[in-house]
Amino acid sequence: MAGNVIKLEIGTVYQKEANGTYYFRYQLNGQRKAVSLKTGNQKEAVAQAEALIPVVKATTTEIISAHVKYARGLEVRKKALRLSDAWNVYAQHPERATPATVSEKLSYEATFKEFVRFVGNDAVEISKVTPEMADQFAQHMRTQGISVDTHNRKLRRLRKIFAVLQEYREAGNPFVAKALCRKEREEQEQNVRRLSFSREQETLLLKALDDDKRKVMNKPEVKVIYYLGMFTGQRLKDCVLLQWDKVDLTRKRIWVKQFKTGKEVTIPIASQLAEVLTGAKTWQTDNYVCPHLAKRYKQVDKNGKNTGINIVNIDVLRVIRWIGLEPSVDVEGRNKKVTVYGFHSLRHSFASHCAEAGVPKAVVLSILGTDSDIVDKYYTHIGEEAQEKAIQALTGTFVGKSPQERINEALALIDGASKKSHLILQIEKVLRAD
Repeated sequence: MAGNVIKLEIGTVYQKEANGTYYFRYQLNGQRKAVSLKTGNQKEAVAQAEALIPVVKATTTEIISAHVKYARGLEVRKKALRLSDAWNVYAQHPERATPATVSEKLSYEATFKEFVRFVGNDAVEISKVTPEMADQFAQHMRTQGISVDTHNRKLRRLRKIFAVLQEYREAGNPFVAKALCRKEREEQEQNVRRLSFSREQETLLLKALDDDKRKVMNKPEVKVIYYLGMFTGQRLKDCVLLQWDKVDLTRKRIWVKQFKTGKEVTIPIASQLAEVLTGAKTWQTDNYVCPHLAKRYKQVDKNGKNTGINIVNIDVLRVIRWIGLEPSVDVEGRNKKVTVYGFHSLRHSFASHCAEAGVPKAVVLSILGTDSDIVDKYYTHIGEEAQEKAIQALTGTFVGKSPQERINEALALIDGASKKSHLILQIEKVLRAD
């Protein structure tokens, strides 16, 4: 080397050329490294190199990062923020979550306050919340009789809140560990799930809605939304808030911009649905197809949270009970009942009937919406009849008539014919051929 070389505890400081810039050379994980010290002054160069020695000796990325921040003067003392004040700070933060519904926004707040209650002291600074505390809260939720999905949803909310408030913490986010979440397989022994209606059950629902002895508020409109759900596969909100300017009875088309996804779908109007919608025209008072249900559905409380959806849903479930089905059932380990039959079951039925009829999957997705996981559920399973045929083919057994039995039956019909045309004689010859 042309310049000076100074040996240190670890590494050396040297110049590539006389009176040039000094460099610090060292080994890290068996590899030789060199960094410019950006000075030609030997004393300054040695001081900078010695400041870097703790970084070279560090064994983890986290320690290295800490040393680098310290060396660069980037480390600043975090501002104190108590749990009691944290929600108000989060709620005004520009990076806060912006849920599509007031209900979900309130759920964020409720989940955070649930965690604060669990901590038991809202004077604790948010910087003092540790991964161990997060784990204890996750273990606590496992005893609360909530579903896997609810458990994980609460953790996602807390993870977001602490990510937004990271400027008040020195350590990382305490809710990022995967071990905090529950796995879906924890509930695999629970065979309770949303069920679709059979065609017979759908027929019973429509008959019940035509039965004058059965009473429910705004029954004619309830009948309309059931027909909409049954023949379009759309969600309850999309059916209840459907407007006449989205219905073309002449061209027999309905346009729906789905509230949940924002996707717009267009659907042909089945003849049964067209008849019901034509009848609904007689009570038209505004642009809503079901004006009274729409008004009830849009009711909100003082916080702006929608309460009308539950009011309308109670009437929807009443119709299901009319045909002897119980919408919800008890499940071991859950505090709340699990819904098995509801208006959403009509959406499942729509997909199921289409799958069994051989309707292409892409067509069903164009109606239900391209993000519908319901379609995948029914299109991975092509119906019991097709499954039975597969088993019969595998075992060499057949349920029903064999090919020879069908030939014999055709010959019997030919033999019983009083007159035989030339074509029938030709078919007979083929069937009787050895």
